[in-house]
This record gives sequence, C-alpha cells and structure tokens, in this order.
Amino acid sequence: MVVKENIDLEHVLSKFSLTRMFYVKFLSLLLFSGVTNSFYNVNYVFAAADVRYRCKYPECDNKNSEVLNFTFDNRKCTKYALLNEAEYCSVENIDLSRGTSCKEWVYEEKGSFVEELGTACEDWKRTLVGTVHSFGYMIGLLIVGPLADKLGRKKLIVFSGITAATMGLGRSITSSYWVYVVLELIEALFGDTYSATFMLGVEMVTKENRVIFITLMTASTALAGIVMALIAWALPYWRHFLRAIYGPSLFFIMYIFLLDESVRWLLIKGQKEKGKEILKKAAEESRVELNADNISIKCEDGSTKTDMVTLLKITFRSNKLMLRFLACVCMWITGIFNKYTLLINSVELEGNKYINFGLTTLSELPASFVLGFVLKKYKRKMPLIFSFILTGIFCVGQSFVPKGNAWLSLALFLIGKFMATISYATVYLYTSELFPTYTRNTMHALCSSLGRIASILAPQTPLLIHHWPGLPSVIVGGLSLVTGTVVIFMPETSEDVLPDTVREAEAIGTKFGPDTCTRL
Repeated sequence: MVVKENIDLEHVLSKFSLTRMFYVKFLSLLLFSGVTNSFYNVNYVFAAADVRYRCKYPECDNKNSEVLNFTFDNRKCTKYALLNEAEYCSVENIDLSRGTSCKEWVYEEKGSFVEELGTACEDWKRTLVGTVHSFGYMIGLLIVGPLADKLGRKKLIVFSGITAATMGLGRSITSSYWVYVVLELIEALFGDTYSATFMLGVEMVTKENRVIFITLMTASTALAGIVMALIAWALPYWRHFLRAIYGPSLFFIMYIFLLDESVRWLLIKGQKEKGKEILKKAAEESRVELNADNISIKCEDGSTKTDMVTLLKITFRSNKLMLRFLACVCMWITGIFNKYTLLINSVELEGNKYINFGLTTLSELPASFVLGFVLKKYKRKMPLIFSFILTGIFCVGQSFVPKGNAWLSLALFLIGKFMATISYATVYLYTSELFPTYTRNTMHALCSSLGRIASILAPQTPLLIHHWPGLPSVIVGGLSLVTGTVVIFMPETSEDVLPDTVREAEAIGTKFGPDTCTRL
C-alpha cells in the first residue's frame, strides 16, 4: 500500500537550488521582463525630450545673425519684423512691438520629436506624454492586477509584453501626435509586465530566497536605466531609439512555451495536476528526487469557486488587512513620489542629461546589493523605517545647502536617491507578503495604482523651484519622515511563508504565524 504524505509547497521549493537549470532559466525570463518593463516606464524622458528651436527668419537664415541666437532662448514663438530690412539682422534691428505668431521653426537638432510631431510652442503636448503614461499605468494596474489573480501570472506577462512591444513599435512609425498619445495610453493600460512578473517570482521561491529575488530584480532595473541612457545616447533619433528598446519585447511570444505558471497560484485555484507537472519538471532539471505521484494535495479553501469581487470583500472585511492596506497606500505614494521626483529632476541638473540620468540610475545598483544585505540581516520593518527616515534627512538637508556648494548638494541628492531606492524596493516586496494568495496581485496592484497618483504629481515638482529651489526636496523629505513613522506599526513578515487565506494573512507577524494552505 502506498502511503501519501502531505508536504507543503515551501518545503518542496526548498529542495531546488537557484543555481540549477530550472531556476536559472526561470529567473532569467523574469529578469528580462523586468528590464524591458523598465524601458517602458520613463522612455518619454528621451523620446519626447525638449529641444532648442526658434522662429524661422528666411531673410536672416543664410547670414551670421544675432537675431537667430537671440530667438533660440527668447520669444521663440513670435516672429518680429525688422526695423530696416536692408540692414544687418541684429538684435537692435528688430521691432519688438510688431510680432506675429510663428508658423515655421528652425531646430537645433534635426528630426526631433518636437519637430516631426509638430509640438513647437506647445510644450504641454510634450509633457502630456508622460502624464498620459502615468495616468494610464495607474488605471491599468486596476485592470491587470485582478486579471493576473483570475487568469494567472504567466498569461498576463505574455499578453502585456506583446502589447507593450506592439504599441512601442507603433509609436516609432506614426507621424501623428495624437496617435502617439493614444498608443502611449494603451501601452500604459495593458503593457505593464512587472507586477505579474514580480508576483510570479515571489510565489515561486522560498521565504529565504525572496530577498535574493528582489535584489536581482532591483539590480536588473537599475542596469536597465543605464542601458537605456546609453541607447538614447547612441541613437538620439527618437524613432530609432524606440525601435531599439521595444524590438526585443517581441520575444514575449516565446514565453508561451518557455515560462512556467506559479505553482502556488495553480494550487489555490485547484489546478493541482498542472502544479505537479511543473514540480516534476523542476525536479528533473534540478536533479532532485521528487515522487510527485505519491503526493497528495490538501487545501481547504473555497477560492476556486468564488468570484474575485467576493474575495476582495472577504479581504477588506478584515480590520487588520484594511489598516495594512491604508498603510501600504501611504508607503507606495511616498516611495513612488520620491523615485520619480528625484529621477525627473536629475535630467534638469547642469551637464549632459544622458550622463545625469545614467548616474542617478547607477545609484540604484549599489542600493540593490545593500538591499539584499539589510533585508537578510535586519528583516523588513527596520530597513523600511530607516530608509524612509534617512531619505527624509538627506533630502531636507540638501534643500538647505547654500549656493556654490554644488558637489555637496549633488552628494546629498544621490544619497537620498540611494535610500529612496532601498525603501521603494522593500515596499514592493513587503506588500506582496501581507495579503493572501487569491487576492495578492489585486491588492498589490491596488496599492501600486493609488500610489501612482504620486507619479502624476511628480512631473510638476520642477515648477516649485520658482518659489524656492529646495521645495521639492523638502516635500520628499517630509513625506518620507511621516511614512517612516507609519511603518513602526506594521508587522514583520520575513519569517513567515506567504499566506494563502485571510486568516493566515492576519496571523502574519504573530508568534503563531500562518499555517500554509498550499500543501502537496
């Protein structure tokens, strides 16, 4: 007689080494998804970059004229009459009282987004691209999050990756500004692969390996920012730049055959045989003995027959989870506001914008490795509290640096960005550990979506400089200090396996901990 044993999923996954073929291939596919998604989020900084242009003066364009230099930076949307057309095209020879709106322009850089899509003297059109992307991404998370919980992580990754590739390549060939904006919106709504990718990775590794996974994902996105800056530098023509960063995303078609679904999600959805097949393959590729035929699955959970709305109601009915949700929204708003405010202002710094962007992103690379160390040694709460508080201290300090101390100001700016990276990455992992499996992606997406309000506000922070140069940094610092205080009241999650039900999620951080539902 064959005796079947009940083994929880965490125990089975612990048998597979991250250095064996199964996890090497699996994590490589997830890292590719993370890198390409990083290209999507802020490529408009380069694709829709501002350029210098001036009103076209046919009578002066073939001459060495002071008027041309004058109109590059002053009154570039108005064409002024010459006082005496027979005289030299000098600043003194223009009549500032007689001006007409420009109809034609001369651009310092040929073939720019501004020139080819006709946004000269309509700067709001250029900045609208980023706003549309942020708004679409915010709404899109509310769509793809629940779909990932309902249909599976893998299907959403494939669909979103192909959608992003199609919309990005479509933008690279359009000659219409409004078509460009519509494609940008569709991509933002349905092209986010990171959320489902992250959740798939977290659910397919043990609690000990979650820190390694978040470290790899954070490092890969940091490298992606550097690579994107180099691509933009090497391919300054915006159409070529878009094709270079979106072309590789067509590879997501192959994910249909190469990527495995989350076993944890399959088990909670009652698809036990599919889960067993993946574990059998993982065992073979990891050279581990695992007799899946003699394994029974025991999971007393009704989520397979319950619709998503009901599951969300069950989740929110818990006072503990509701309070955690509100705290998570606070953390996401602050984390995203810090990330985008500091990143956006980096291209406004004096010097080469590509280098500035690359250096600011480069600060995320060492932060990702420090992240791995602090999360292993100090768990979740302490790194979150101190990274938020230190971000606040350095950013507030940077705002009060007197003029003439450029290096001190830059050093505080980069250290603040360093700490902001640690807090943002930790929030991403921490949120995924707080909620049950059947609504994990939805709750994570909901927190992230509400947090994206900050990404809409962040592009407006440069306007605050006109009131006081240090105001954006003070806001970043103030939010960080408040959020660091909020985290003090949150539970520690590092020692617990991922919860599968509301009851298990409520037990997170207690001496009892959650009892795993996903048993094999």
